[in-house]
Amino acid sequence: MNDIQTTVLRVDDAAEYATTVLLIEDDPADARLIQDALAGTGSSAFRVEWVTRLADALERLGTERFEVVLLDLSLPDGNGLEAFDQVFQAAPDSLVLVLSGLTDEETAREAMARGAHDYFSKGHVDAHWLPRALRYVMERKAARGALQSSEERFRAMSDASPLGIFVSDAEGSCIYTNAAYHTISGLTLEQTLGTNWSMAIHPEDRERVQAEWRDAARGQVPFQTEFRFLQEDESIVWTRVNSAAMLDGTRWFGLVQTVEDITERKSAEFVLQTAEEALFEEKERAQVTLNSIGDAVLTTDLLGRVTYLNLVAEAMTGWSCEAALGRPVSEVFNILDGTTRLTAANPMQRAMAENESVGLGSDCLLVRRDGFESAIEDSAAPIHNREGRVTGAVIVFHDVSESRAMALEMAHLAQHDFLTSLPNRLLLTERFSHTIGLARRHEKQVGLLFLDLDNFKHINDSLGHAIGDRLLQSVANRLVGCVRTTDTVCRQGGDEFVILLAEIGQPQDAAQIAETLRAALAMPHQIDGHELHVSLSIGISIFPDDGIDVDTLMQNADTAMYHAKASGRDNYQFFKADMNARAVRRMFVESSLRRALKLGEFLLHYQPKIDLASGAMTGAEALIRWQDPEAGLVTPGQFVPIAEENGLIVPVGRWVLREACRQVQAWLDAGLRAVPVSVNISAVEFRHDGFLEGVAQILKETGLAPRYLELELTESILMHDAESSTSVLAALKAMGVQLAIDDFGTGYSSLSYLKRFPIDTLKIDQSFVRDICSDADDATIVAAVIGMGKNLKLRVIAEGVETHEQLAFLQARHCGEGQGFHFSPPVPAEAFARLLVSGNGRLPQHPPD
Repeated sequence: MNDIQTTVLRVDDAAEYATTVLLIEDDPADARLIQDALAGTGSSAFRVEWVTRLADALERLGTERFEVVLLDLSLPDGNGLEAFDQVFQAAPDSLVLVLSGLTDEETAREAMARGAHDYFSKGHVDAHWLPRALRYVMERKAARGALQSSEERFRAMSDASPLGIFVSDAEGSCIYTNAAYHTISGLTLEQTLGTNWSMAIHPEDRERVQAEWRDAARGQVPFQTEFRFLQEDESIVWTRVNSAAMLDGTRWFGLVQTVEDITERKSAEFVLQTAEEALFEEKERAQVTLNSIGDAVLTTDLLGRVTYLNLVAEAMTGWSCEAALGRPVSEVFNILDGTTRLTAANPMQRAMAENESVGLGSDCLLVRRDGFESAIEDSAAPIHNREGRVTGAVIVFHDVSESRAMALEMAHLAQHDFLTSLPNRLLLTERFSHTIGLARRHEKQVGLLFLDLDNFKHINDSLGHAIGDRLLQSVANRLVGCVRTTDTVCRQGGDEFVILLAEIGQPQDAAQIAETLRAALAMPHQIDGHELHVSLSIGISIFPDDGIDVDTLMQNADTAMYHAKASGRDNYQFFKADMNARAVRRMFVESSLRRALKLGEFLLHYQPKIDLASGAMTGAEALIRWQDPEAGLVTPGQFVPIAEENGLIVPVGRWVLREACRQVQAWLDAGLRAVPVSVNISAVEFRHDGFLEGVAQILKETGLAPRYLELELTESILMHDAESSTSVLAALKAMGVQLAIDDFGTGYSSLSYLKRFPIDTLKIDQSFVRDICSDADDATIVAAVIGMGKNLKLRVIAEGVETHEQLAFLQARHCGEGQGFHFSPPVPAEAFARLLVSGNGRLPQHPPD
């Protein structure tokens, strides 16, 4: 092999749009397997570039960005975590996935702790699983990036606000504060979370402000006040606070407070008060001061006629100071109640009447001279002469249109999906609490539908995210149109939606809604000239039957949705308790299998094979059992399928093969007349890269002559890739190992491969043997297989022989051998050794039925 081998896999001319993959793998067989798996995914799914050395990989990563990096941890010029660290540093923006074998799985996990996004076992690569796994990891990374971007956009908008923002939940505990609030209060985010807003008030102001708060709450009026923050360095910050309820209809579920730093304005007010006595002498200096501050200032005499406007006030009212002098303040300072659109009371009149500072209502609009309206906040105070008598009033105000709109927008974004404007999970949770309260009072139920779009990823990948986003918006509109106004449609994320059905009478109501949703989605979506078709897989859970909190109902509906997917998509499934039970049982068995393999809890039983003419034992089949400390003896059907799916069947199968060989050699060493033992080989084991080497190594380690070992494989395993199977079988035959086709007749049953494959034995499946005495078709099949086997000079063994009638039928057709409970059940090694000692396991003359 050359020092550098680089292979670029281009699927077709559309490869420039494919996902770019750098494969770092020194084993050509592994590399070709991965390339073939990715090549079979579609015309423009992946563009794979293959290098065999770490140095070549680092050079390519320095000149080109790859979206995905597949890294083998064992390379000629670098391996393990050191190799991973170099690749990860060279490709910080790539999706780095580790390729591991069984021996370096722990290293792969350590690589994940250092930044790898996932790891794949090279022994499980196939054209169906690998592309799906790659896409899943890529989508998971993209989803995390989208969520992070959404959070960053929200925080950037919030932190751009000049107003401090303090958001509390229904109990008054802080759940969010922005950067401006931290600056104003002198507190960090960690110091504010979970606290009450009043804890930050200056001790000298706290009692007054809390009393004002209680008065506003009793009167159900908006709360607005001013108080000081006492920061840790003893500095004082004056603030104006406005509090507004966050409503869900008529119900409030929290508060949002805007906090404005008015220290500068307070300074201006103090300047005004101080300068009042020296007004005549300091008029010019006061003018400069007033025009330099950012707030508008307007003064009147005792009769309410305008006596002064600063430059900001001129701009906001549309009146010049000269034109406004002497005019009624209501004409220049024209304010409306933003809710009623009626003329609002002028606070200056109240300030003079009560001889104290007062504020404007929280929702007031200033109507400029040309009719333009702006939201304002203000503070009015009386003006006194040297004798202390009230001679007029001053009002300081400023435009809060932008900050008020920003606060409302941020409150909306905090509870709604950015793309579809549907409620998000936070708002759904709030509404769920309200909905179950109503359901309990009215003795109703609540339905939760978890929806996932079928085939959305294909549309998103082929037409782009812009089309995909518009499709999601179209789907959202249709979903909203199918439910009542009292129901809630929420986008969970990606192509998942959740619908909360309030107050349903029976679960069937939810099923009817599900059918309505499916029908609505069946119509094509017309987007940018594309006619797009999507369907729904829907999971349904019901309150209170399937859970009493939103998290439980959501999880159960999600579980039901996956069963809908597994049932062919485009359907709905109600949650059933056994769905979770099966999932939990599966996870338990998987974890227990790993423990069993580690602690040696497996054992083998042996079932004899009998010559039907002489009754002599001709061989045995090794069958695995699991001696679970708690469950007792577990049969293969309860754990082998799970082991095949999660890859544990490879180490388990090697244990079976090694233990069977060891045991036969032990019988031979003990002087017993041992017989060949057959071992079942699964598809996963047979296609594993190290299978042939593993068989040879086990025979060498145990010292067993190959003629004592027979491997049983099913037709479907061999026919999956007939060419590859032929070469593997030839290699096994060259070792001297016997080969048998298990469960013959249930798979392809192609006569042509019997001539191509170096097979020694055919095993007739027990499903045919079971009814040979009562089913003419089964009898014909069994007779045909026996005749075919004899003509091809193959051993023929009938499995599942349980009755004397079955035995007689087989003997009459000259079947060579049989295996089944009629002769002996599978027995432990000690009991099987006694069969070897006692007459070589010959059949009794009249075996019982």
